[in-house]
Amino acid sequence: MFGRGPRRSDNTKYYEVLGVSKTASEDEIKKAYRKAAMKNHPDKGGDPEKFKELGQAYEVLSDPKKKELYDQFGEDALKEGTGGGTSFHNPFDIFESFFGGASFGAGGSSRGRRQKHGEDVVHSLKVSLEDVYNGTTKKLSLSRNILCQKCKGKGSKSGTAGNCFGCQGTGMKITRRQIGLGMIQQMQHVCPECRGTGEVISERDRCPQCKGNKVTQEKKVLEVHVEKGMQQGHKIVFEGQADEAPDTITGDIVFVLQVKEHPRFRRDHDDLYIDHNLSLTESLCGFQFAVTHLDGRQLLIKSNPGEVIKPGQHKAINDEGMPQHNRPFMRGRLYIKFDVDFPDSGFLSPEQCQLLEKVLPQKTSKQLSDMELDDCEETTLHDVNMKEEMRRKHQHQFHEAYDEDDDEPSGPSRVQCAQQ
Repeated sequence: MFGRGPRRSDNTKYYEVLGVSKTASEDEIKKAYRKAAMKNHPDKGGDPEKFKELGQAYEVLSDPKKKELYDQFGEDALKEGTGGGTSFHNPFDIFESFFGGASFGAGGSSRGRRQKHGEDVVHSLKVSLEDVYNGTTKKLSLSRNILCQKCKGKGSKSGTAGNCFGCQGTGMKITRRQIGLGMIQQMQHVCPECRGTGEVISERDRCPQCKGNKVTQEKKVLEVHVEKGMQQGHKIVFEGQADEAPDTITGDIVFVLQVKEHPRFRRDHDDLYIDHNLSLTESLCGFQFAVTHLDGRQLLIKSNPGEVIKPGQHKAINDEGMPQHNRPFMRGRLYIKFDVDFPDSGFLSPEQCQLLEKVLPQKTSKQLSDMELDDCEETTLHDVNMKEEMRRKHQHQFHEAYDEDDDEPSGPSRVQCAQQ
């Protein structure tokens, strides 16, 4: 009886775990693992089971032989031992190997020890509306700590360090004091002798470049690419570019966009808004004017023949709004809100009013007869500032309520009178 090859099983799971296609290149697989593993690392609050799956997926797909076996026969072929079989490594070892962690260093003294994750460094980046409309690149100079190149982050010439006698290598010291009869207070604090590292390096053995600090300062220029259409608060991340430290996964440098207010344009998602004042003549008889756009182009804005623009009316121009992020050739709309400036009182003479009445639409108000006019009492209209009127009204109501509270006797006083 002839032997059979391994049965076929699901061969897409590992690709789905990493979020890549089956045709993904080696670089795409590495990039996907790096991003997902950093996000799901348990030291960063991630899911341990998800972190384990990511390690298994990367271990298989990054090895050409295992990948070929998996693509042909699926996960079962790896488990059954076809082609020599495979056993998965510790996901933390895979992670540290990928990032060049200390656990694979000389002697393997820290193998199996999980690295802590360094803090991210967050900066706000102020940009103009023109910057996010056109796209731009900002060059920023930063200083950061990097592992000493001379001692490889060991802090010593010999590459070793002794345990701190003050804390017995724990990095923390415990002090106790009696605060009462039979009562003792216990406090824990960072060891001042080793500054929490648990190690001490003798003066003679200290690295001459970093003076035993294990890190040195580096000045770095970052080019921050602000893409077209990015929104307020958008985060631009430089992975693994924050301060380095021994046995620590380097954090990210994060730039958060803060878009400055523009003197004329306002933004709402992918749309832009401007205000424009028209004279009464322009609103009735037509207008044209130029608007300087955010890219320097001059847009000619003009009314249609015979069109009347009312106060507060809006008009829109398609495809002249903000570019959409990741789709810069798609743009929103540019909205223009029109306000109409009316002339001051007394601008027209009685004769000019009569001429206008012949041109303008007929009055809609009813004309009163002489007899009706005789029965009416004549009034005078006054100009008012409604904001000032409302403020005065509210202030008056407040004083009236306050006076009523002062006149009314309080509850406890009435009770005392009744008891007397």
